[in-house]
Amino acid sequence: MTVQIRPLDPLRDAGLIHPWVTHPKAAFWMMQGAELQDVERAYREIDAHPHHDAFVGLVDGEPAFLMERYDPRHVELVGLYEPEPGDVGMHFLVAPTDTPVHGFTRLVITAVMRELFADPATARVVVEPDVRNKAVHALNEAVGFVPEREIAKPEKDALLSFCTRARFETAVGAAI
Repeated sequence: MTVQIRPLDPLRDAGLIHPWVTHPKAAFWMMQGAELQDVERAYREIDAHPHHDAFVGLVDGEPAFLMERYDPRHVELVGLYEPEPGDVGMHFLVAPTDTPVHGFTRLVITAVMRELFADPATARVVVEPDVRNKAVHALNEAVGFVPEREIAKPEKDALLSFCTRARFETAVGAAI
């Protein structure tokens, strides 16, 4: 399977991602009940933000996942931990499907991590998933994340976790 990642266009892609972010399996994305206009507005805000970016991931040419990259010094984690130089925050969401493919989500998170570490300035990826999201904790561990501690965010209790380039390379068994 080939994976490509392109910038998300809020106007063009809102209709694509709306059913993804509002799907019951995307409950941790916290957009349940969002209207199309709400999704478009949220991603226009991300698009305009100097420290937050959104992307659509394609697998074999078909849109298959959503990825966000952010600078934790300015977005999401301000005041909740002490950022280090080279820290990059990440969110990802796999599109819902009626025909799940074994290993697909692991393929996606690995591609997301490769994309983030493709930037030589990225030293460590930071995530803050909901503490109840056991499935993503297992995926994060599989690609090298190490949980540090629980943190209280306004919208959730989160598990602050980190993955260095070396841990990722060890976890996936290949250099970036």
